[in-house]
Amino acid sequence: MEESSRWLSEREAIETLRVETQTLEELRESGYLKPGYHWRSSTDAKQLPWKPKVFYRINACKEVIEYIQNNDASSEKKAA
Repeated sequence: MEESSRWLSEREAIETLRVETQTLEELRESGYLKPGYHWRSSTDAKQLPWKPKVFYRINACKEVIEYIQNNDASSEKKAA
């Protein structure tokens, strides 16, 4: 499987990306992680419509997280 299209469960994603579940939720809610590109919901009928499992495209999410971390570090340096 090509690495850039690798989708992982939320649990696998938090371990791979080394972030908290809440961080991924906040990135989704704030629009940094786009549905269909960065994340998608499970299509398991047993989970719909109430809290379906979320799967993440790891490389795409990693790029966003690194971008945010780098910009936060840059803004801290400018403020100092």
